[in-house]
Amino acid sequence: MKNYRITVNGNVYDVSVEELGGAMASSYVNPAPVAMNIPSAPDASSASVGAGAVKITSPMPGKILSVKTSIGAAVKKGEVLMVLEAMKMENEIVAPQDGTVASIDVSEGAAVESGTVLASLN
Repeated sequence: MKNYRITVNGNVYDVSVEELGGAMASSYVNPAPVAMNIPSAPDASSASVGAGAVKITSPMPGKILSVKTSIGAAVKKGEVLMVLEAMKMENEIVAPQDGTVASIDVSEGAAVESGTVLASLN
């Protein structure tokens, strides 16, 4: 019999596995989650967030094809800031309001997830 500690969705379980003639059967030694202090990793998207008041996030996972603006540039509502490729389609990321670009938090060629901060405006 072998004992293992398995983590599923943040819950830790202690299990024992017994080999029975080539077939594996498992039984839970402790079916209730075991409380453990696991330090959480800092959120990568908030670590690179710029100083602007208006955050512009990625609506879907994809790859940044091009950045069409620069830090300090004045932009109008609807102006294209960058192009995001997702599912073989080019999606324009536009300014949600008038403002000044405070930060650009991604570079061309970067892979981004949904919700990743791409840029910020003041």
